[in-house]
Amino acid sequence: MPMTRPMTRDELAGLIPHAGTMCLLDGVLAWDRSRIRCIARSHRAPDNPLRHAGRLAALCGVEYASQAMAVHGGLTSGGERPPAGYLASLRDLACHVARLDDIAEDLIIEAENLTGEGSRMIYGFSVTAGGRELLSGRAAVVIDAGGTDRGVA
Repeated sequence: MPMTRPMTRDELAGLIPHAGTMCLLDGVLAWDRSRIRCIARSHRAPDNPLRHAGRLAALCGVEYASQAMAVHGGLTSGGERPPAGYLASLRDLACHVARLDDIAEDLIIEAENLTGEGSRMIYGFSVTAGGRELLSGRAAVVIDAGGTDRGVA
């Protein structure tokens, strides 16, 4: 996967509607027209806003993947924040662990645009750590044609 240069958390935060601790990704490692690879450390943070009763369920990996997809959308559209995107469906979702907060290694989030352009896309995604797959699946994403900035990436 070609890489123009790694992106920092501050740079990628401008491409998604999430702010503060809700911006879960720490950087972009590589990307091209169809794929992106991101890194995250926030799964270990006690103040992670997705934690419930002190734990971060593996299903929260879907939000990490969603943010990677949103960043990819911004990068492939010239570095501008894309309109809000919504997860229309998830398919073939597989969780191989129960929790993310007890994973010592950094998370690597990969997403690939499998099909679609314009306002509807299907991405395949995976979340791994230390070479082990933690979560994977496919997501249908619909981009808000109205261009509002209020939704989930």
